[in-house]
Amino acid sequence: MTVKERVKNVLYLLDVHYEKDIRCYLDYETPWQLLIATILSAQCTDARVNIVTKELFRKYTSVQDFAEADLLELEKDIHSTGFYRNKAKNIVLCAQALQSDHKGEVPKELDTLVKLAGVGRKTANVIRGNIYDCPSIVVDTHVKRVSFRLGFTKYEDPVKIEFDLMKILPKEHWIRYNTQIIAHGRAICTARKAKCTECFLLPYCMYGQKHIK
Repeated sequence: MTVKERVKNVLYLLDVHYEKDIRCYLDYETPWQLLIATILSAQCTDARVNIVTKELFRKYTSVQDFAEADLLELEKDIHSTGFYRNKAKNIVLCAQALQSDHKGEVPKELDTLVKLAGVGRKTANVIRGNIYDCPSIVVDTHVKRVSFRLGFTKYEDPVKIEFDLMKILPKEHWIRYNTQIIAHGRAICTARKAKCTECFLLPYCMYGQKHIK
């Protein structure tokens, strides 16, 4: 079976088993809230970020609030997300740049987004896909692990994985591939021990077929 055929079958089964219209597991109401939530999500679960941002966005109600935030106080506010010193510094710098360079708005262009403090390709693609409907592939820990196991990439570097997936996935699947793979990675293809015998993708998974023998 060719890679193209495997991809087609995998995408079909993902659509059968998981919702198609979920864009993001992070809670937000505005583009800048999603931007900050995504910065906080580095090395942290979406569930934990959602707990933190529930109170955070009540306290800081605008980009300007974050731009003018006391760094030590913000560190305390986001402490439970981990790496809180770097995250707090990046959030303040990012908010200041939004205020000074973008009139308080979150930019759309990838090259512009990645110039913001704390924003890499993953965060930029989350914004582009969820806010601006730009076909984007987000490579988080689940996409990295499951895509490798499926044989869709041989790399571990997120940028190389992103470009591999861009080559083999139809653009209309780019956004939902991330959320579907996150669901699959949490429930079946877990990091600690994949439940290969329970996996509906097993016939098309190189890793699974190797490890159930």
